[in-house]
Amino acid sequence: MSYRELATRPVLAWSAVTVAGRLPVAMAPLALVFLVRERPGGYSLGAVLAAAYVIGEIVAAPVLGLRLNAGHARPQLAAGLAVGAAGFTGLGLVPGGHPVVLAALALLGGAGPAAVPGALRALLTSLVPERAVTQAMSMESVLVFGIWAAAPTLVTGLALGVDPAVPLLLMGVLAALSVAGLWTLPSGWQQAAKGDGASTRRALLRAWPVYVLGAAGLTLLALAELILPALLEQRGIGIGWAGLLLAGFSIGSAVGAFAYGLRTGWPGSLPVQSLVLVVAVASGVALVAVLPSAVGIAVALVAAGLLQAPASLARNLALRELLPPSALAAGYSVMYAAVGAGYAASGTLAGGLLRVVAPSTAILCGVGLTGLLVLIGAVGERRLVREREREREQEREDGDRVRPRSQEAASEAAASGEAAVEDEAPGTAASGDEAVRNVRR
Repeated sequence: MSYRELATRPVLAWSAVTVAGRLPVAMAPLALVFLVRERPGGYSLGAVLAAAYVIGEIVAAPVLGLRLNAGHARPQLAAGLAVGAAGFTGLGLVPGGHPVVLAALALLGGAGPAAVPGALRALLTSLVPERAVTQAMSMESVLVFGIWAAAPTLVTGLALGVDPAVPLLLMGVLAALSVAGLWTLPSGWQQAAKGDGASTRRALLRAWPVYVLGAAGLTLLALAELILPALLEQRGIGIGWAGLLLAGFSIGSAVGAFAYGLRTGWPGSLPVQSLVLVVAVASGVALVAVLPSAVGIAVALVAAGLLQAPASLARNLALRELLPPSALAAGYSVMYAAVGAGYAASGTLAGGLLRVVAPSTAILCGVGLTGLLVLIGAVGERRLVREREREREQEREDGDRVRPRSQEAASEAAASGEAAVEDEAPGTAASGDEAVRNVRR
C-alpha cells in the first residue's frame, strides 16, 4: 500500500487533531523557560517548571492509559485535553504567579493529555487496513518530527517578538481545538469486549523489554539535544550552529520514518530491527562526541536521526504484535512514559557529568548508559521470544491431543448410532407382526 492511499477523510481529520493536540506538548518545555526567564532565578525556575510538566506526563501516561475504554475513549480523551488546555491557559494568564502555583499548573498541563498520544496512535491503526499499518505509523512519525522541528521556532518567535505568555495561551487554544476535533473521529478503536484489568496489566508487564529499548532510544536524543551546545563550545565551533545541527537530526528522522514506511518486509524480526537500529544510533551519537569539525558532527547527527525514527517505529510495531487490541492504547501510553523517563534520566546524568567532565566525555558516558539499557532490553526480549515459542509449541501439542479424542468420540458416536439402528429394527419388525396378528383376529 502506498502513502497516497492514506489520504482519506478519516486519516486527514486524525492528522489535524494530532497536530492540534501534539504541538502544545512539543512547545511546552521551551515555552515554560521563556515564560519566567526574566524573573530572578528565571532559568532555574523554568527548569523546575519543565521538570514538573515532564513528571506529570511520565506519571499520568500509564495510569490514564490503563483506564481508557477502547470502545468509547472519546470522553476520556476530551477530558484530558481539556485539563491540559486549562493548565496551559492558566500559565499564560498568571505568568507572575507564585512558583508553586505555576508548578501545579505545569503538572496539570503535562498530566491531563498524557494518554492522548497513545490513544491517537491506536485510533490511527484502526482507521487503515492491516496491510497499511506500517505506512500509517510511519506517516505519524513524520508528522510528529515535523511538529517537534517547528515548535522551538514558533515558541521563540512568539515569546521574543510578542510576549512570553503568548505561546502558553496559543497552546491552550490548540488543546481546546483538539477537543472539538475529536468529534470528527470515531469514538474508539476496539468494539470487542476488552479483558479484565488484571489480564491487561499482565500483558503490559510482559512487554517490559520493549519499554526498556524505548527508554534507551530517547537517552540518545537527550544527549544530542542537551549536550550539543556545550560540545560545540569545547570544539571551538560557534554555538549558533546548534539549532541547525539539531534541525538536521530532525529532518533525518523524518526522512528515515518515510523511508521505513515505503516497504513492510524489512529484513529480520521487529525486535531484531529495533535492537540493531538503536545500536547504530548509539554509534552515531558516539561519533558526535569524538569528531572535531562541524561538518563531521552534522553528518553523524543526520545519520543518527535517519535511523532514530525507524528504530522507534520498529519498537512500536513490535509492541503492537505483543499486546491484545484492547490494551494497545495503554501499551503506547506506557511506552510514552518509558521514553520520557529515559530522556529525563539521560538529561539528569548529562547535566551532573558536565560539572566534572568535558562535554565529549559526558556524551560517551550517556552512550554507555544507553548500551546498558540495550543489553537489558535485548536479554529480556530473548527470554520473551523463547516464552512465546514455548506457548505456541504447547498450543500445538494441546491441539494434537484434542484432535484424536475428537475423532475417537466421533467414532464412538457413529458406532452407537449403528447399534441403535440394529436394536430398533427387530423391535420394529415385532411391532409390525403384532399389528398383523391383531388385524387377523
